[in-house]
Amino acid sequence: MQISGKTFIVTGGASGLGRASAETILAAGGNVIIVDVNSETGKTAEQAMGAKAKFAQCDVTSEEQVKAAIDVAVSSFGGLHGAVNAAGIGPAAKVLGRNGPHPLDLFEKTIKVNLIGTFNVIRLAAAVISQNVPDKQSSERGVIINTASIAAFDGQIGQPAYAASKGGIVGMTLPIAREFAQLGIRVVTIAPGIFDTPLLAGLPEPARVSLGQQVPFPSRLGRPAEYGALVRHILENEMLNGEVIRLDGALRMAPK
Repeated sequence: MQISGKTFIVTGGASGLGRASAETILAAGGNVIIVDVNSETGKTAEQAMGAKAKFAQCDVTSEEQVKAAIDVAVSSFGGLHGAVNAAGIGPAAKVLGRNGPHPLDLFEKTIKVNLIGTFNVIRLAAAVISQNVPDKQSSERGVIINTASIAAFDGQIGQPAYAASKGGIVGMTLPIAREFAQLGIRVVTIAPGIFDTPLLAGLPEPARVSLGQQVPFPSRLGRPAEYGALVRHILENEMLNGEVIRLDGALRMAPK
C-alpha cells in the first residue's frame, strides 16, 4: 500500500506505540484519526501532529464511539484505508494472590478492552474499508494491524488476564486474514516485547535499565519509533498477511 494520501485510525494514538504509529503514518504522507479514551492527551497529540491528524475521543469497547471515530475519518479525509489497534491495558494480578483469588471484574475488563476492543475496531473498520475501490495493481483495499504481546507466548506469573487477552488477538489474526482475503484487506499482528511506553514510565530508572538488560540484543527497552517503523513496513509490504511478528530483540520472558 502507498501510504501517502491514505487515511488510518490509530487506537491508543495519543501516546506510546499508538502515537509512534500515527507519527510514522503522517511522516509518510498519510492522514490519521487519533483514537484515544483520554481527551487531554488526545487533543495535545492532535495539536502537535498538525492538520492531517484529527482526534476522536473513543472507548474501543463502544460500538457507537468507534463508529463515530470512523465517521471522522470519512468526513475529514474522504474515506478509510486502514486501522492500527494499539489501545490496551496491562494490569497484573495472580490467580491466587495475597488478597485471595484474582478479581473476576479485572479479568473481564482486560479481555474487554484488549481483545473485544480490538475485535470491535476490526469489524467496524473493515465494513468501511471493504467499500474502497481496489488498487489497480494490487487489488488491495486496506490493511489492519493489531497489537498483541510476547506475553501471548511467554506470559509471566501475574499476567493471566493480559496474556489471555493478547493470546486471543494472536489466535484471531489468521482466520480474519483468511476471511478478508477475498475483500483485499490484509490483517497482521505485532507482538512487541518490552518497550519504553507510558506503562513503564512510572518505574524507577534502575528498574527500567534492569528490564532492558533482559533483552538479548539490543539490550535495552524497545523504542516506540521502532514499532512505528514496523507498522510502516507492514502497510507497504503486500506479502505480509495473516502473520504475527515478534518485535522483541530475541527476548523470551522468564516465569517472573
